[in-house]
Amino acid sequence: MENPQTDLHLTAEIKLYYDLFVPDGIIEPAPLLISVHGYGAHKRYMMREAKLIVPPNFAIVSIQGPHQHFRETETGYKIGFGWLTDHRPEESVALHHKFILDLVDRLVSDGIADPKRIHLFGFSQACALNFRFAFTHPDVAASILGVCGGIPGNLETNPVYQPTAAPVFYLTSDNDEFYTQEKFASYTAKLEAFLPDFRSRKYSAKHEITAEMREDMKSWLARFGTGS
Repeated sequence: MENPQTDLHLTAEIKLYYDLFVPDGIIEPAPLLISVHGYGAHKRYMMREAKLIVPPNFAIVSIQGPHQHFRETETGYKIGFGWLTDHRPEESVALHHKFILDLVDRLVSDGIADPKRIHLFGFSQACALNFRFAFTHPDVAASILGVCGGIPGNLETNPVYQPTAAPVFYLTSDNDEFYTQEKFASYTAKLEAFLPDFRSRKYSAKHEITAEMREDMKSWLARFGTGS
């Protein structure tokens, strides 16, 4: 064969991993917080963060990105996980969407989650991913928390996106190592123009989730807890 054929592919099945927490004493479908980690992290980290902010009657599912890699830390190399890169990102976005939709279907079928009370919580890379999901499936999420992350680059041009009516709380930092203040200001302005129920706040922080952020997110989620 004189000329090579490129980008041929096979379709393979992979396992997508998640951790589930269901509080004791739940006798009916509960509000569910879907917690999504950023680049280089893992599901255990976001489960710990989620437990610090949820009302007592919430179930939590922390999902893990499918792309594993080594990341350098102060104590050596450890395995981290990511959701997408610039190589065929649309395939990774579609996988993230399917992961959430299939997981919600399973937890609703199992009687764990209330389909009308599904909440999204994303940090860093997962922030824009969750927005992509919410704008593609605007009726799934009851609320969205996004911390120190971006927004879809094609927000204003993708014909599929629709504004979700779900309340959105967008948290940014004033000393972020990965996002400039100009970028955060632009993201905030675009989200405010696109969404009917949007709140944002800037914190004195780096690229991190701080105690002050946790307290604000906990107060914000409380209105969706017991009795809502």
